[in-house]
Amino acid sequence: MAPHRKRLAALAGLTLLAGLVSAVPAAADEISELAPLHPVPAPGDGELVHQADGLWLIELESPPTTQGTSAAEVDAEQDGFRADADEYGLEYSERHSFTELWNGLSIEMDDAQVGTVRAIPGVRAVYPVVTYEIPEADESVPDLDTALPMTGADIAQNELGLSGEDVRVAIMDTGVDYTHPDLGGGGFPNDRVVAGHDFVGDDFNAQDPAAVPAPDGDPQDCNGHGTHVAGIVGARGEVTGVAPDVVFGAYKVFGCAGSTTSDIMIAAMEQALADDMDVLNMSIGSSHSWPQYPTAVASDNLVDQGMVVVASIGNEGATGLYSAGAPGLGEDVIGVASFDNTHVRTASAVAQPSGEAVPYMEMDEAPLPPTSGGTDPLELVGRACTALGDTVGDLSGRTALIIRGECTFAEKYQAAVDAGATGVVIYNNVPGLFAGGGLAAGHDAFSVGVSDTTGAHLIGLLEDGETVTLSWTDETATVPNPTGGLISSFSSYGLAADLSVKPDIGAPGGLINSTYPMAKGGYATISGTSMSSPHVAGGVALLLQARPDLDAHEVRTVLQNSADPKAWWGNPGLGLADNVHRQGAGMLDIPGSVLAASTVTPGKLSLGATGGPATETVTITNNGDAEAVYELSHEGALGTHGDTFAPSFNDGFADVAFDSETVTVAAGASVDVQVTVAPPARDFEQMVYGGYVVVSQVDGETFRVPYAAYNGDYQEITALTPTAYGLPWLTRITECDVFSGLECADDSGVFENRPEGETYTLEWVDGLPDAPYVIAHLDHHVARLDLVIIDERTGRPIHPRNNTAVSVDHVGRNATPTAFHSYVWDGTYVDGHGRVKDVRDGDYRLELRALKALGDADDPDHWETWTSPVITIDRG
Repeated sequence: MAPHRKRLAALAGLTLLAGLVSAVPAAADEISELAPLHPVPAPGDGELVHQADGLWLIELESPPTTQGTSAAEVDAEQDGFRADADEYGLEYSERHSFTELWNGLSIEMDDAQVGTVRAIPGVRAVYPVVTYEIPEADESVPDLDTALPMTGADIAQNELGLSGEDVRVAIMDTGVDYTHPDLGGGGFPNDRVVAGHDFVGDDFNAQDPAAVPAPDGDPQDCNGHGTHVAGIVGARGEVTGVAPDVVFGAYKVFGCAGSTTSDIMIAAMEQALADDMDVLNMSIGSSHSWPQYPTAVASDNLVDQGMVVVASIGNEGATGLYSAGAPGLGEDVIGVASFDNTHVRTASAVAQPSGEAVPYMEMDEAPLPPTSGGTDPLELVGRACTALGDTVGDLSGRTALIIRGECTFAEKYQAAVDAGATGVVIYNNVPGLFAGGGLAAGHDAFSVGVSDTTGAHLIGLLEDGETVTLSWTDETATVPNPTGGLISSFSSYGLAADLSVKPDIGAPGGLINSTYPMAKGGYATISGTSMSSPHVAGGVALLLQARPDLDAHEVRTVLQNSADPKAWWGNPGLGLADNVHRQGAGMLDIPGSVLAASTVTPGKLSLGATGGPATETVTITNNGDAEAVYELSHEGALGTHGDTFAPSFNDGFADVAFDSETVTVAAGASVDVQVTVAPPARDFEQMVYGGYVVVSQVDGETFRVPYAAYNGDYQEITALTPTAYGLPWLTRITECDVFSGLECADDSGVFENRPEGETYTLEWVDGLPDAPYVIAHLDHHVARLDLVIIDERTGRPIHPRNNTAVSVDHVGRNATPTAFHSYVWDGTYVDGHGRVKDVRDGDYRLELRALKALGDADDPDHWETWTSPVITIDRG
């Protein structure tokens, strides 16, 4: 039996080990390369988003029913696919079919059959089903009130009288605790949570191969994330959300822990449409993806149906450029970045003997510190990254003081615990407090995080020879956040892979306290774009209450026009705007959008790849009752360049000219203005630049239109890069005790390089598939990735047209410099008559062909290729 006839579950979780060191081009005289005052901290968690093993989304040719295709035609296409799949010998099980927002099916099949399914007539594209993890939380006390003034939500509520009344907001998440008094209280439905559905059941976790959804009608939240999100949108009680009178639809797509899948999300979108929701918030995202991914396309179609869709842009800032995720990448979706909260309310201890207050945040999984008594004496340890060669001495009877960075929180904690520490205090390597996690449970030692300034103070006491301890109290403290109002370190970068401007806008998301299930204490603090997205969704509710005639497609433009760009996180004292491809239009300004009497369209300018000046038209519309005069100007934003995974920053601003710098617009009229953007000098590789077209009404409001572009030839980016291991490789799966530089996953086998070629039987041997796998690292997204079968005897493809082993559409880049994608060939191809045929035993090669992002398939220069060593098929 060929390997594609069985689940290849043994492959989950295989990753490369070592990292790469990348060189940054030297700065040129014309443009300054800028160094941040503080580095971005290394990510404290592993990857949050992984492809679900063996699950695929099959997109069919016609648009869905909401885009004009008849239900009968969509049904006929899907029935045709099922019939053809049987004819092609496809072995699969169907999970969901979609008709309204996306035309296609989600299926479970072995990865080796991707080439077969792509050859079935009527298949437009094939995408992996991705999974989405639930962020962790740290319990605290309410401080959402410090976030509301950052967007003017307090002014909208208290001075403009807005509350979101009669606006229906869908929360697609872990459910909502409708018993919470701030969210209605009582049973389901109640007067606040008026609709909803549980699509999975409490026990579902997509990472479990045996997981089976158990849907029911009760969207109760047993995790907490969705309740937290709902509270930010519209809590009313001890916590006041952005729009405290909205009503909710609760669409539970997660169990109590773990992850969900993109096909379940699409099913929930269709239910939200059926329930007539006005706004959908999705604090969910799959990083490093394309705007063409099905969750993004389905979201765009929801907007066409009149629903405003808001989604987090992602928490992958530490992985560099083009890290934003779907559905926030959708063309018509409002993709939201995160800014840090101005204040943090947290627990507080006292440093002895100095008597200084020490605000801290508990680290997830470790035991909580007591509310009285004190610590053992502190001992400065350093990084405590033992895998990097750090030495940790005997800490028996001591509390370890460790600096953040270079390795995970879990590694630091474990090193200290192994050395006998009774507690662990980690101090920040950038300004401010932080909430960390990922620690191993089951230990007695507490762990807390403190700010960089607190860490410096404690170190100073130790260096003065003091014996330093912390005395625990039951007090809390609201403290200024040094990074308040700046982009959060975790917030993902754009641009989108198609060079559209993403994210669109930002809102507070770092260290936000909100409602939490009553069974878990009622309130909690969480950081993430998961928290900034509902802030914008609540702002949308207030805007729709004030301006109910706005079309769903107009809402984002109105919000972007009034947003306020913020200074660069790396050195705000320079007074330079942060990257457009990190903050979008800037911080949400709710009163500005509600009161705006003018509109500038489009709301953003995606200029693409510019080899020279680009001219666009912006339209200024005067919605007021009197003639208005507008002045046009330009504000540059910082650019990036160099390594995708660790970008450098520069002040290479574009030159922007207007065909008229002052225009007069009559009441109720519109005027077009030509905007010409000349890119900066190409003094660095892979430059992305941007800024803002500023439209200032004389004696009135100021509006902005963000723009961004790639400086030069986008196809200059090399996607297929070798990494430290010289990928791509032809591999086979070997026993776990054979490493060859690769990590073994769960005793299931590893990929072993076969640079001199290999013979495969296409059978299962000792529980492992004996089939050729190609593994490749992608530094950048590719529009299509094919494996073409080459006959070694002739040096040509086995057939002029029917020669493909694998074909996958819109493949995202790898998240880290050492991650990779894997593709398997089962020794078959699809002939011109739609029959799956085995190749004859013999010698072959696989040619990996990657079409660059936005590349022309007819231009050979837009393809990158690699040819494998000889593959000998010998079925015996």
